[in-house]
Amino acid sequence: MDGGSAAYSEREALGAPDAGPARADAATAAPSLYRAILVAADCSDHSNRGVSEAVALAEIAHAKVTGIHVYAARLHDLRFRQMEGGLPQQYRQEQALEEQRQIHNELITRGLTLISDSYLDQAAHACRAASIPFTPQSLEGKNYRALLEEANSGRHDLLVIGAQGLGAVPEGGVGTVCERVVRRAAIDTLVIKDPQRRLADGPIVAAVDGSDHAYGGLLSALALAQAWGVGLQVVAVYDPHFHYVAFNRISRVLSEEAGRTFRFADQERLHEDIIDAGLARIYRGHLSVAESIAAEHGVAIETALLDGKPHAAIERHLREVEPALLVIGRLGIHADPELDIGGNAERLLRNVECAVLLSQRAHRPGTHTVAAVTTSWTSEAERRMDRVPEFARRMARMAILQYAQERGHTVITERIVDEATDVLCPGHARNRGGRDAGHGPSGPHE
Repeated sequence: MDGGSAAYSEREALGAPDAGPARADAATAAPSLYRAILVAADCSDHSNRGVSEAVALAEIAHAKVTGIHVYAARLHDLRFRQMEGGLPQQYRQEQALEEQRQIHNELITRGLTLISDSYLDQAAHACRAASIPFTPQSLEGKNYRALLEEANSGRHDLLVIGAQGLGAVPEGGVGTVCERVVRRAAIDTLVIKDPQRRLADGPIVAAVDGSDHAYGGLLSALALAQAWGVGLQVVAVYDPHFHYVAFNRISRVLSEEAGRTFRFADQERLHEDIIDAGLARIYRGHLSVAESIAAEHGVAIETALLDGKPHAAIERHLREVEPALLVIGRLGIHADPELDIGGNAERLLRNVECAVLLSQRAHRPGTHTVAAVTTSWTSEAERRMDRVPEFARRMARMAILQYAQERGHTVITERIVDEATDVLCPGHARNRGGRDAGHGPSGPHE
């Protein structure tokens, strides 16, 4: 058996995909992939699959791998002391007890270190077989805390971790260590949920909601789909149902007088028109932006617009598609600065059966890319822009588009043109004040 076959056999023993045929595309895929991968190792089924996938990813992008295992010597020592009172009577004699303490201390100080090193040796062996640079990290401490300190050290850009460890049970879902780490990790995190499934078998599903994290995840999904030669489907979900329910509930509690004041019937009709057309248009726009990004990278994708609660709609869709990997932003479009993980990301992480890549990368598509599918101009705004000298018109439109996008506008009116001009050209705003009082209209160039 030649060296290449030996490396393949070893990767398969740990569950790794054969990344060899994809090497021709590595130069194209690598810029959007990872350079330094941290993988949690404990010889569990989920961990072994994680090591295999870390090796496969490192092969694609010529990355390096660090294996980490955390053992809790102090915890074991404390637990033994607490258990001494329950030992049989013959072990609670002074001399016997001291002998047991000495034996246990030997196991703690040397045994756990040897076990930890053995876990990492297996990962090192898999990396050597694939000619991947490997660094072992054997640490003592609280498992999730030590993992996080290393993950957030700035030395890695991807963490690979099993959803469960050695104590895995079929109904276990996501273990507490994984959940605590995912919430606090500052880098992309790949969570292995099915230890029997190779990610390179595909397909891949990526979800976009217009957030920078979602588009950052899309870039990773595009690179993986290209490198592995698997299908990539991009989905977006809008939820019109909540708004109907909310208006229905409001109608029950508003008094007749309050309903007239609020003009509830008119508001409800307008709201239904906006929700029916507006939300779907927004999320269809996200898919169009995704198609533009994919085209820039030379990757063909499929798209699907779903409706309903985002996590529930995506879960239903994944049961039909049965992907090997779901790529989502850890935070969504409505995240606030204090949030650790988005609600939909959290539910999907717990509920789906495939591996989940939670993206921390941020990518903001170009202003024109977004505007082409999400933004329109009123005729009044267009006439206002006609007053701008032709040599400056493109720059002015770009500035106003960016201003509108940052504030969530999808229709640019004359008022928004004026607002943007006042913010971007304060001197113009002072001059316009006098002209508006009696000297006629002004344009953005004045």
